[in-house]
Amino acid sequence: MSNLEQLLEGVGVEWKTLGELVKLQRGRRLVKKQLKETGGYAVYQNSMTPLGYYTENNVKAYSTFIICAGAAGEIGFSDVEFWAADDVHYCITPDFVNNKFIYYYLMTKKYKISSQVRRASIPRLSKRVLEKIKIPIPCPDNPEKSLAIQKEIVRILDNFTELTAELTAELTARKKQYSYYREQLLRFRESEVKHLPMGDESVGKFIRGKRFVKTDMISEGVPCIHYGEMYTHYDTWADKTKSFVSRELVEKKNLRRAEKGDVVLVAAGETIEDIGQGTAWLGEEGAVIHDACFYYKSDINPKYVAYFTRTRQFHDQIKKHIRTGKISAINAAGLGKAVIPIPPLEEQERIVNILDKFDTLTTSISEGLPREIELRHKQYEYYREQLLSF
Repeated sequence: MSNLEQLLEGVGVEWKTLGELVKLQRGRRLVKKQLKETGGYAVYQNSMTPLGYYTENNVKAYSTFIICAGAAGEIGFSDVEFWAADDVHYCITPDFVNNKFIYYYLMTKKYKISSQVRRASIPRLSKRVLEKIKIPIPCPDNPEKSLAIQKEIVRILDNFTELTAELTAELTARKKQYSYYREQLLRFRESEVKHLPMGDESVGKFIRGKRFVKTDMISEGVPCIHYGEMYTHYDTWADKTKSFVSRELVEKKNLRRAEKGDVVLVAAGETIEDIGQGTAWLGEEGAVIHDACFYYKSDINPKYVAYFTRTRQFHDQIKKHIRTGKISAINAAGLGKAVIPIPPLEEQERIVNILDKFDTLTTSISEGLPREIELRHKQYEYYREQLLSF
């Protein structure tokens, strides 16, 4: 920061509209038959995902571009050459303006830009709106120093971006490693340990929850778990719930509760792959369970069971028992047919301890990589605002 402070010392700023400062060039239309699935140059049309690839490019490397239809208001930057289609505008900058400096400044105005999008069947953003955005140019009377300041700001923000990208790549690798070890640690030869159906009376019992609706859920009261929350909120274990219901409702409807050590499994949803995933309930107070869920009572380590329900081994067994439709579902009998390996309790605990470490690293918002990424992103946004608040 000291180099930047020296650069900024006594520096004036001139505000110019984007239309005055750069040439905002509209891309050129391509038809679908001109595109390839791979190779050549990426073609951007109405989103930040390439529409396909083309043999030529019409935008130089190191360029800022804005989507003006579809995902209108999205701002991108490319280090490589690409083809901008007719729903994309890109910035051609003069020698005294750093193109990526424009990108970073526009990102601070993203909310304002998005608010100018015309919401219709196809959202659109006009070139006139973009041209009116005011851009600060430091030290306008000294183009060489102005460019040096812009480059230093870009360098600092690039460092934050690269660090976040490195952490995200590490998180992706760790998740793959976690998934691999979860599959391996929960797979045993039949000669090594007992393998029994989960619904066997000597192993465990599935109990279906009872119906309540979202309007029954309140901010405090008796802990409850709605089946929709299993997809969005809960992971391998929980000791607190996001939602609650009143004690009066529990008594009136005789709602069922999972107790500490039970495993809650989601039994309905739009995505077959997620049906059956379990969460070990470790709260001291029982949690009311929705009727699109089951809770599983067993002497097996609850976290061991929850990890098992998230393996390919488990899902390959239950998917043939899932009833498909707009909402797919499975019943207790289908879940109960899944065969689970049952090593001694000491081995179950050892496996759980190993997987807990991976789970914390890859999912924890207070300790693991997701928390680190969140902090770095906030730090990046803070410095971006500070560096670009002229």
